[in-house]
Amino acid sequence: VINNCFKTILSPFRYILNLTRPLRRKRHSLKRKLTDLEKITQSLVKIFSWDIHQKILAEPRYMEAKRLLISGFKAFSQNEEDGIIQEIFCRIGITNKNFIEIGVGNGLENNTLYLFLQGWRGLWIEGNSDYIDQINEKFLSYLNNGSLIVEHAWVKKDNINQLIKKNGLSKEIDLLSLDIDGNDYHVLEAIEPLEARVIILEYNPKYRPPVKWVMKYNPDHSFDGSVYYGASLKSFEILLAKKGYKLVGCNLYGVNAFFVREDLVKNHFLDDYSAENHYEPDRLFLRSWMLPLHVENFGSFETK
Repeated sequence: VINNCFKTILSPFRYILNLTRPLRRKRHSLKRKLTDLEKITQSLVKIFSWDIHQKILAEPRYMEAKRLLISGFKAFSQNEEDGIIQEIFCRIGITNKNFIEIGVGNGLENNTLYLFLQGWRGLWIEGNSDYIDQINEKFLSYLNNGSLIVEHAWVKKDNINQLIKKNGLSKEIDLLSLDIDGNDYHVLEAIEPLEARVIILEYNPKYRPPVKWVMKYNPDHSFDGSVYYGASLKSFEILLAKKGYKLVGCNLYGVNAFFVREDLVKNHFLDDYSAENHYEPDRLFLRSWMLPLHVENFGSFETK
């Protein structure tokens, strides 16, 4: 009797399931097709962005022998900084393989991880506590052996020199990278002495040369995703010229600028160190072709 009752109760549900089965099959089929279409679209976007990228680099301006952009590639950098960094040091040489990077994210995509994998040592400074936790987990063995130092700090013009000195890197280093999405100009201006052989800075491409523009200093500034951050390339050029540096290039996507200490420049770079010569506009839309197939990660490794 109970079984008959259940059958009676379930009969309408079975009827509905049977009635909707073709619709559910079509839904699953449509979902698979949409997934395939999404993959095809992503592939086409990568192909088109790569094609535009190559056409830009084929322009006469970028074919000049000493221009850096043609050397760009991405390993662990956000864009093509890894290749440009490598080319700069091929031209001027390497000394102590020490670096400082301010604003490193979770450690898996920045300007110095690729160098670290090649035996460099240095200091990472990051203000985001979640990123610091991820770094402490991923890079624990290297933090323990001292090849990598991580400092959790909100960088300001009033504490930057103390942070550098505290970690024993106040003398000449090979590379300084700064990207804090706000007070970059003011922090850079405050660093004394500034003896890095190469400096990488994020500039604000909104303000083309000859515009001089610097975000007003705000120790409590937090990046809000808008164009209100940092400084124009021209302002950075002028500031670093006073500190003894030459602008030697920018990356194609209009994100980072590269400066070399003037005693090292010699005849290694284009003999025009102006923002007008090296400025690149915002081309982040071209990054699609560089998106990795696999998620970025890091683990213990051997060099042999």
